[in-house]
Amino acid sequence: MTEIKRPGSWLSWVLASLFWLGAFQWQEEGVRAAEPSERLNFVLILVDDLGWTDLGCFGSDFYDTPAIDRLAAEGMRFTNAYSACTVCSPTRAAVMTGKYPARLHLTDWIHGHKRPQAKLKIPAWTEFLSPDEFTIAKAFQAAGYATASIGKWHLGDGEEHYPTHYGFDLNLGGFGAGQPPSYFSPYRIPTLEDGPPGEYLTDREADEACKFIESHRDRPFFLYWPHYAVHTPLQAKAELIERYRQKLKPGLRHTNATYAAMIASLDESVARLQAKLEELGLAERTVIVFTSDNGGLIAGGRQKVTVNVPLRAGKGSAYEGGVRVPLIVKWPGVARPGAVCETPVMSIDLLPTLLELAGVKIAPSETIDGLSFAAALRNPQAKIEREALFWHYPHYHPGGATPYGAVRAGDLRLVEFYEDDRVELYNLRDDVGESRDLASAMPQRAAELRRMLHDWRTRVGAQMPTPNPDYRPSGGGQ
Repeated sequence: MTEIKRPGSWLSWVLASLFWLGAFQWQEEGVRAAEPSERLNFVLILVDDLGWTDLGCFGSDFYDTPAIDRLAAEGMRFTNAYSACTVCSPTRAAVMTGKYPARLHLTDWIHGHKRPQAKLKIPAWTEFLSPDEFTIAKAFQAAGYATASIGKWHLGDGEEHYPTHYGFDLNLGGFGAGQPPSYFSPYRIPTLEDGPPGEYLTDREADEACKFIESHRDRPFFLYWPHYAVHTPLQAKAELIERYRQKLKPGLRHTNATYAAMIASLDESVARLQAKLEELGLAERTVIVFTSDNGGLIAGGRQKVTVNVPLRAGKGSAYEGGVRVPLIVKWPGVARPGAVCETPVMSIDLLPTLLELAGVKIAPSETIDGLSFAAALRNPQAKIEREALFWHYPHYHPGGATPYGAVRAGDLRLVEFYEDDRVELYNLRDDVGESRDLASAMPQRAAELRRMLHDWRTRVGAQMPTPNPDYRPSGGGQ
């Protein structure tokens, strides 16, 4: 297996990269690396704001996702998968680094919401991902993979924070903003040339993804495809919107025709990806990961976007609706088609998992919070031996969050609200909608989980909010 270490200098990084680009065979501890034609390719699809039930294979009664449903039928669904944060930038940083956002001090979307008169003053958090961080793209790049980021980035302003400074050979569409000015060309995205007038952004991303795969068909590749969809502004093709308007009927849980049309275009892009891999004979040695950066957005301005029921609340909240996300992994010949895994996993686990599948070892000197779930892909009953999963959001959000922390250990999830030191405790197996607070009924267990959360915050150096001297009750967090 290849061991990737952080280079000591710019020159050593260049030399290491040239070495891996020129040589695909090596000996380490008696293990030979696979030939380029034998090595796995990887496609990581990260959808923006896609809710836990926003796919047919995860229970939507309105959105049509045949291609993504097929991906699930050919791969494995994880029903207890989580984003590292209730908003996007921290999760994206966690995907890149395998670290908790609290450790990175990157804990809100860049540049966050301002609440100058709220009860708590938010900490001086880091509003970019440092280019010095070890990333999944740097690891793949150093191991000889072609790397590309196509779509949203949102990890810092300025060209010095574009994806090409984090291990990507190619960046199309990634810059500092968290949403596209328009889903129709002209896009006004500085890192993506405008297409013909009226071209749809999700279609364009699919065009570029297929071009990248075709141009690297003879070399292993890592394609990071962070869709701008389905983030606001809600814009879709008129014919698709009309199709879903005609489909509306009483009693549906999901009812937004424009959002449904955006998901339909997303699904079509996945179909095109699968078709291209099959056309090139790459499908059986390409691992595809499909997930979201946070829970579904319930309301965008005056407009109802989606519904996360049976989960409570949505994006920007302290509850399951803000952080539980769909996750599908297709590993041909290994992950059993149609299998379902209930083991809790998180965004931080993607880096160690994919690098293990690629045979790339992470140097012991690197700090990685995530754990590989490769064993669960081989056997959905396999467990990940870890204490718990943790969240830390010392911010305010219109989605409902006031500063909070949370921990999930087994079936129990505890939320600690920093404004008043209040805790809530839920048994997710019996109450996935978090409707019955058990904190008073289980005080000892609540205290144990709270201590666990506090100890974790100390270990990762989490930044805490502080009392706000400018606090005005009328200027609170909502």
